[in-house]
Amino acid sequence: MILGICGSPRKQATEYVLAEALSMMEEKGYETELFTVRGKEIGPCRNCDYCLRKKVCFLRDDMHELYPLLMDAKGIIMATPIYNGGISAQTKAVMDRTRAVAAVDIDFLKHKVGMAISVGGDRAGGQELAIQQIMTFYILNGAIPASGGPFGANLGANFWSQDTLKGVKKDEEGFRSLKKTIKRFDEFLEKYQSE
Repeated sequence: MILGICGSPRKQATEYVLAEALSMMEEKGYETELFTVRGKEIGPCRNCDYCLRKKVCFLRDDMHELYPLLMDAKGIIMATPIYNGGISAQTKAVMDRTRAVAAVDIDFLKHKVGMAISVGGDRAGGQELAIQQIMTFYILNGAIPASGGPFGANLGANFWSQDTLKGVKKDEEGFRSLKKTIKRFDEFLEKYQSE
């Protein structure tokens, strides 16, 4: 199963692009699941170490819906809107709160494949910095980060929404970067999930 995690609190450009990415994966024969933070209550990690002692997160909120999905996923596509030049607070909360999954199984992402999508209101609004932060999350947790490769999607898929859903739909360069990244993500999944 390919898990799409949308870090946008709004049903706009980021969720639209992630749904397109998941649709591309379905066309390749994968089962997909979308998890969005929109409408959910996900508090920030308190780093209280409760999860290390009890093997469950102290906070009882909607993050508990995501924990089993992370364990079952073969690949993860994380998408974030750009807020102040980087990932959204909601995306950061999701990443930080995976500490509770790691407390149960430190290898919860080991050898899984991860890719990143960022959507900014400006063409150069922090998309690459956001993707780097998502890639760092994958690396720290043993996942294999997949980029789109050289010439157009070096780190991953990035979009210019012009702060509208209509704008992101017209971003041909963004969709070119998405197709390149999906292609390599699929190649990595085939290589590393078959071994």
